[in-house]
Amino acid sequence: MKVFHLPILLLLFLSVSVSGHVQKKTDTSVIDKLIQQGNFTEASQQIDRLRATNTLTELENYQLLFRQDVLKRTRLDFSLSENDVRERLKPYFPNVSDIQLRSWENARKLEMKVIDGKRCYFKVAVGNLFRLDSMAASVKKAVDKNTFNGTPDFLKSYLPVLLDSFRTEKTKLADKRTITLKYTVTLEADAIPAGETVRCWLPYPREGHDRQSNINLLRINSNRWILAPPETMQRTIYCEKMAVSGQPTVFELEFGFDCRAEWLPLANRSVKPHDLNSEIYKTYTAERPPQIVFSDRIKKLTESVVGNETDIFKKVQRIYRWIDANIPWCSALEYSTLDNIPEYVLTNRHGDCGQQTLLFMTMARLAGIPCKWQSGWMLHPGEINLHDWCEVYYEGLGWVPLDQSFEEQNSTDADVRSFYISGIDGYRLIVNDDYAQPLFPAKIYPRSETLDFQRGEMEWRGGNIYFNKWKYSMKAVYSR
Repeated sequence: MKVFHLPILLLLFLSVSVSGHVQKKTDTSVIDKLIQQGNFTEASQQIDRLRATNTLTELENYQLLFRQDVLKRTRLDFSLSENDVRERLKPYFPNVSDIQLRSWENARKLEMKVIDGKRCYFKVAVGNLFRLDSMAASVKKAVDKNTFNGTPDFLKSYLPVLLDSFRTEKTKLADKRTITLKYTVTLEADAIPAGETVRCWLPYPREGHDRQSNINLLRINSNRWILAPPETMQRTIYCEKMAVSGQPTVFELEFGFDCRAEWLPLANRSVKPHDLNSEIYKTYTAERPPQIVFSDRIKKLTESVVGNETDIFKKVQRIYRWIDANIPWCSALEYSTLDNIPEYVLTNRHGDCGQQTLLFMTMARLAGIPCKWQSGWMLHPGEINLHDWCEVYYEGLGWVPLDQSFEEQNSTDADVRSFYISGIDGYRLIVNDDYAQPLFPAKIYPRSETLDFQRGEMEWRGGNIYFNKWKYSMKAVYSR
């Protein structure tokens, strides 16, 4: 392993005053109100004016800079105009009316935000509309005449065979395969000045999992790199390259590992009560603001879903199935632009895999069920993508995977149908065993993704390099 001396990082957020007294917090209520009203330009100007007073603490300055960055990120997410939306709808609704658009918006099926007085739509709002509105979906299906449905079609044939293996072998791990991955990130030419150093964090497999083993680093196209220690909860390889004028900066990483599916058939098994005094129980049933918060809305919902049920696995099933039935999967806004993801999901009644997972975790923890985050990539042939799921702790059994967004399967076989409530398939890369954890080595500037880590992160001496400046690609080779 090549190791080199890293620069001393400036921890902006840990500064204290020299005099030792607590400085009065700067009032940002005007900025808060402007942002809530959608007056982004004026809010950004107010931030500039406030920073120019030189009265802020380093922490306040850091926080305001990030809020200004979030405004830019939100603009990138909501980058479609109404004309753009109409053009994308034209093949399906050639004469869509204002009334119909407003109806979809009010029902939160066509995600829109008013920014500086203009109607701005989420960049994949039209695609999400066809997932959320049954009438729109039927029109799209009739026009497109699509037959292939990606991962769901793959699972239709894969899961019955996988379950047969579990039943025959009577083991919790099955379907071993070796997966070799080539991951590439490409920073666009002249995104930063020539001669400057690009600092890059790439995803790497977590160790210590029965279903992910024999991890081997095969190649990295940088002479300056360092692998994060195994105990790092969000696992990375950090590397550096110098930007060259007129040329993209490309980082390539290849590694291999053995992967297995895991399943515990809990439906007909008596699960032990949790040890309420254990550290696992206390830690993983606790709130964790700003994401896992037991708000009044969460409490009321969880009570209505769980009811008087005392059986632990049946509680899990009830929460899983409620989210499955009521919170459809949709492409998501960047997590860094959202204050509290479970609350956002309940307000908008949709979410992607990580958002559904965080809602499940919040409700489960409130119901006294220990659970923790896990994420990385789904690696199914023909559909490789970022993915989030979680693990639930059962006394005497340990941590058991649960994938909320893979839903109950359409099958007459009860085990196949409920497989993802206590199992996971053998096409996964585990990168993270927690969310919002420090990267190694530490980042100087705020992350592009403040919660998850899958695509990677980049920065240079002048600041963070956001996702709109670079692209990523994951390619897989499978073998037995």
